[in-house]
Amino acid sequence: MANRRDPHSGLHSEHGARRGEHTGRAANPIVKVRDQAWLEFEKPDLRRAEVFAHAFGFTTSLRTADELHLRGTDPGAPCVLIRRGTRSRFLGPAFQAADPKDVLRLAEATGATAAPLPEPLGGVGVDLEDPSALRVRVVSGTDLLPALPSQEPLTWNVARGAARTNAMQRPPRVPAKVRRLGHVVLQTTRYRRTLDWYLEHLGMIVSDFLYYPGQRDRGPVMSFIRCDQGSMPTDHHTLAITLGPSDRYVHSAYQVGDLDALAAGGEHLLDLGYQRSWGIGRHIQGSQIFDYWRDPDGFLVEHFSDGDLFDHTLEPGWAPMTASGLAQWGPPATKDFLGVKPGRESLRELKAVFTALREDNEFDLNRLRGLMKVATT
Repeated sequence: MANRRDPHSGLHSEHGARRGEHTGRAANPIVKVRDQAWLEFEKPDLRRAEVFAHAFGFTTSLRTADELHLRGTDPGAPCVLIRRGTRSRFLGPAFQAADPKDVLRLAEATGATAAPLPEPLGGVGVDLEDPSALRVRVVSGTDLLPALPSQEPLTWNVARGAARTNAMQRPPRVPAKVRRLGHVVLQTTRYRRTLDWYLEHLGMIVSDFLYYPGQRDRGPVMSFIRCDQGSMPTDHHTLAITLGPSDRYVHSAYQVGDLDALAAGGEHLLDLGYQRSWGIGRHIQGSQIFDYWRDPDGFLVEHFSDGDLFDHTLEPGWAPMTASGLAQWGPPATKDFLGVKPGRESLRELKAVFTALREDNEFDLNRLRGLMKVATT
């Protein structure tokens, strides 16, 4: 047993770039966004979406016949905007600019038009399009929702430190209160062009690159990207982009108070009959404790806690992309999480593979072989 090899050996990405590899940042970006503002969706059944959202830990900040706004307990904008539509689809992310002048600068540089946002959001915004044809909204000056009561982390007795005496831990099975939106993960057939677009237009910087095993010389296929606020630490990633056979939403993540809130909230979701996709575990890139769920419309959403924070001085790490390298501990990544569980979603992705291989993009036959290898390593 003493000679047993650590399966995560070599998967941590503290190792930096080689000469000539991507630097992970743009030399002269147009603006530098400071955070993600919200995500926008269309769904046909707002009532069903709201019931799940409350069980997941959101609070409704706006409800009309055709629109639903969901917020966390932290002050700021809503986390999620859902509009009534004929089918379920992801419309795109919104990012928070530091100043309305940045919105105008982006509009001028791209030929887009800046315009006031509707009530009750307030502020000004500009709609752009990334190389995957996804609408990306950049906003500033939006109205701030006040803070709500949140779940405070429990007091732990740890080695050599007893902070709690004559008191017991009894976290209730209740929704894990969402504090804020953490990140969104997107898949694209034009990974390198899309990555560079976000770095050049929004001033984001890469925390970690992943490459397919045996294909590092062809460049990375996934990047975890953070906002650049100089010496102020920010989330390890606010956006992650991965190469794949289709342009689509992968998942979004929402911070909760601590491990107990996450775990007890998961038991609450199970009690209500909702589907856990994968968890509980701790990631490698970003270090978050995670728990993934499927909402009733099939979207993958994540509770997370205890993520890494980096300032602008940290250079990108590089590591191979493998299924076993997705977590430091926890159950193996599930077929549902990896997108290979038999069903409509996997069938749709399989059809996308054949389409992508016939088109002019970055997802070629060698990349397909690399992606298939990921699931078995």
